[in-house]
Amino acid sequence: MTLLRTILLRLITTAVTLFGVAVIVFVVVRVVPGNPIAMMLPPGATQVDIDRLTAFYGLDKSIAQQFLIWGAGVLHGDFGTSITSRQPVLALVLGRLPATLELSVLALAMAVLMGGAAALTGTRLRGTRVEGGIDIAGGMALSIPDFLWGLILILLFGVLVPVFQISGRVTPSLKLPFSSNFYLVESLARLRFDLTRDLLSHMFLPALALAIPLTAIIAQLLKQSLKETMHLDYVTLARTQGYSEARVIWRQALPNAILPTLTLVGVQFTFLIGGTVIIERMFSYEGLGNMAIDAVINRDLPLIQGIVILFAVIFTGVNLLVDLTYAALNPRLRHG
Repeated sequence: MTLLRTILLRLITTAVTLFGVAVIVFVVVRVVPGNPIAMMLPPGATQVDIDRLTAFYGLDKSIAQQFLIWGAGVLHGDFGTSITSRQPVLALVLGRLPATLELSVLALAMAVLMGGAAALTGTRLRGTRVEGGIDIAGGMALSIPDFLWGLILILLFGVLVPVFQISGRVTPSLKLPFSSNFYLVESLARLRFDLTRDLLSHMFLPALALAIPLTAIIAQLLKQSLKETMHLDYVTLARTQGYSEARVIWRQALPNAILPTLTLVGVQFTFLIGGTVIIERMFSYEGLGNMAIDAVINRDLPLIQGIVILFAVIFTGVNLLVDLTYAALNPRLRHG
């Protein structure tokens, strides 16, 4: 019953959050100086042409009227039409979303593997120079932003030692038999490992640039949680029973120390998706972040609104999933 009440409250909070985001974004993009209609038309366009297009996109009405019209369309799955491409916003956004999700999930997997390995190694060799080296490397990784890591990786592995691709999502000359935009998932499902290699070659550097700062955060928190757990009574009891230190860490300490890290990973995943905006632009990766920058440059109001709302849905959805997972794994919360 407690879990059901938690789900209901979180769903209500999510709905209120999305509504607030929609209102703020809708108002902000319209009060920023600049006329998106004027940017669409050639220099010789007359005022009559500008007024006609302004009325066509509903920009001649008050902000409140525009929001009500847009909100009614959203409830029916209509997010409007892109000003620059003249295509439905929802189709454009959903077409780019799989690329960003695959990049973000790959970056998250890399961060969890590297951060977890660093935390376990630092805990196993605590008090040694290895632990000190891990802490120093983590501090360096965390102090450098992801876009700067992107530049470093481009210089190292795209220019000096060109072993990875630094532009695009897939080699254009390859035959792409995909029926969806989840290229990586579909290439694995179709056993087209040549395409998988090519996709990973394009995704590796941007995913690594996103993963490095998150790796440091995961390693730091998990190592601290493991250190605190290693002094508890049940861990001491496991040592007295003759278990090796590695088994004590893996079988006894890790399952109880991982819960705070799980919450952090979920929260950081939402920020990681937001970080793809700059990284995708740097690597010319055809994802949602790259589209967002183009939409802002072109003052494409419907497209900006659609992208921000989608990001908000992802953020709130991931946070809701993390909360429910934490409640399911934590007996104290599960039983109230």
